[in-house]
Amino acid sequence: MAFKITDNSRCGVIGYGSWATALVYTLVKNKVKVWWHIRNEEVMESLQTEGRNAKYLSDIEFDQEYITPLTDINEVVKNCEVILIASPSAFLKNILSELTEPLENKFILSATKGIISDDYTTITEHFNRTYGLPYDNLGLISGPSHAEEVSRDKLSYLTVACKDEENAVKIGDMFKNSTFKVAYSTDIYGIEYAAVLKNIYALASGLSTGLGYGDNFRAVLTAACAQELTRFINESYPFARDTTNSVYLGDLLVTSYSSFSRNRRLGQMIGHGHTVRSALNEMTMVAEGYYAAACIKKINEKHEISMPIADMVYDVLYRRMSPRKRMKELTALL
Repeated sequence: MAFKITDNSRCGVIGYGSWATALVYTLVKNKVKVWWHIRNEEVMESLQTEGRNAKYLSDIEFDQEYITPLTDINEVVKNCEVILIASPSAFLKNILSELTEPLENKFILSATKGIISDDYTTITEHFNRTYGLPYDNLGLISGPSHAEEVSRDKLSYLTVACKDEENAVKIGDMFKNSTFKVAYSTDIYGIEYAAVLKNIYALASGLSTGLGYGDNFRAVLTAACAQELTRFINESYPFARDTTNSVYLGDLLVTSYSSFSRNRRLGQMIGHGHTVRSALNEMTMVAEGYYAAACIKKINEKHEISMPIADMVYDVLYRRMSPRKRMKELTALL
């Protein structure tokens, strides 16, 4: 029997970065109480004393009646049925290492657009394989929604993906309001991998900008990225999906073009001449595409799908190949 979310299901959030903070802002705006796992002392103190996250989206002031910040992940999981994962994938296993509370009667909802880098799994795959959770207990939210715009009440669209339609609607009810629109899907695999891939392609877009290519080329590059994304998810997991929908194509476009995109920014810095290491050191937030590029390269060893753009990004990031040379080689293939 599928796990059932009810109107009384309580929500916990793991993560305190900008995306986690924007999602908590949306939940609180909708009068949803949130048990919030906070590992950072400065953030915990600012939430308790001022109702603000001092490190991320600090302009937001939360109604403290609706948030319960906790340092103990087990207290969050114990008190909640729906656990929203919104921490960077690179840190997730370390965070979960403190978890002792059982998960079998919980619904894990991923908002993390990344890969667990040392076992090459997405977030839902990790909870399925490591914790034995069936996909009835797993879902995700994704789409073209930068945290900075969500926190400013700019109109945004998300898609909830899970196996059970009733669960998807219950999750959607927690988030949707006049500025936050929600759609539904059962394509967990395709949406999760599309969210991973678009970060790699945003790096490619940033590289092209940093190298001096113009809008004309970037349009061609982005169209090719959309084709490559579609090819990978359709060949690796056939499903009746339309990758022109916003959760696939829209997320790719906003991440490739927006000034808020940290992955685009990382690529642009490298294109301008920064070394990969110095560019990463200057980033104030995690660029998931850096880790995703190596993971997708490894995962694709099994599928052997043609991915020249992802391969180019991998070569620049991990093989220290010349961005200018690799981008020029790519132009001959597009």
